[in-house]
Amino acid sequence: MPSGKSIHQRITAAVLAAAMAAMPSISMACTRLVYHGAGNQVITARSMDWKSDVATNLWIFPRGMVRTGEVGPNSLKWSSKYGSVIASGYDISTTDGLNEAGLMANVLWLVESEYPKFDQSKPGLTIAAWAQYVLDNFATVQEAVDGLAKEPFTIVTDNVPGEKRLATLHLSISDATGDSAIVEYIGGKQVIHHGRQYQVMTNSPTFDEQLALNAYWKQIGGVVFLPGTNRASDRFARASFYVNAIPKDENPDRALASVFSVIRNASVPFGINTPNEPNISSTRWRTVADHQRKLYFFESVLTPNTFWVDFKKIDFSSQTGRVKKLDLGPDQDHTFAGDVTTNFGEAEPFKFLGLPM
Repeated sequence: MPSGKSIHQRITAAVLAAAMAAMPSISMACTRLVYHGAGNQVITARSMDWKSDVATNLWIFPRGMVRTGEVGPNSLKWSSKYGSVIASGYDISTTDGLNEAGLMANVLWLVESEYPKFDQSKPGLTIAAWAQYVLDNFATVQEAVDGLAKEPFTIVTDNVPGEKRLATLHLSISDATGDSAIVEYIGGKQVIHHGRQYQVMTNSPTFDEQLALNAYWKQIGGVVFLPGTNRASDRFARASFYVNAIPKDENPDRALASVFSVIRNASVPFGINTPNEPNISSTRWRTVADHQRKLYFFESVLTPNTFWVDFKKIDFSSQTGRVKKLDLGPDQDHTFAGDVTTNFGEAEPFKFLGLPM
């Protein structure tokens, strides 16, 4: 027979879960997690959930690319120090990517985001290039945190393509050491959570509130009860439990399989929509990055295979490296399998969405 305390915990958990389920959803349903494995293996996974086709393609960017913040005369300017492989959004933004130093950056939706006013006091950076700026300039999370803490730019946002609402995003960063950081703009102020313990990020509420909610579920214990809805707080709790519960297998391919299982567990089944809660969206695709082996995996929900890009086979040099694109097709429905590094073709780089010049 279960103890009285156990029954009380279960009832309390059920009541809380029901209360949370009744709350209106205000977030896009993306999830990101970092796995710390055997032999210092680090794997970062994310899901991309959106109500319509994100028009994603994969891109290879070499070192030495000249960039601009794309917000007019006072735009931030830089040249990329590191090559990267990224997943685009609408081919006007970087939503996700891994650079050749093993640093990964992901942007997820956070409706509570509020960015500083672009008053020209410092250079501006379009939010579409926020993740790319990090990939281009830093090798580790510590370097990125140190650089971003100086606030060398003002983030400038604009409407989501085809919609009349501003893009409101937060940024996660992870590296080959397992270090991690979450960057948000709350009330117009940059807030950075930095440390290996910050393994999971979803959406609303803000990250500090997510941590508080997750502390409750830790007391309950994942083997007893875990929240099961597709809301951000529930996915945060499930991903946090499972990413540390899965085996730390010495075989890196088995570890990858475990991580894929966790990010799939935190995904929203394709076709699921909540009419009165339009921000609950189906998972469109998933990426998984093996930081040590420099492998970047992609999985579309509309194709039967998982495929990957091998960084060891890419020329990232500024002299002979080329911008290349892998066309994934509408809704990412083109079928690929295995190592697709040689399937990329040379292409003109896309232009980041910004303000009129």
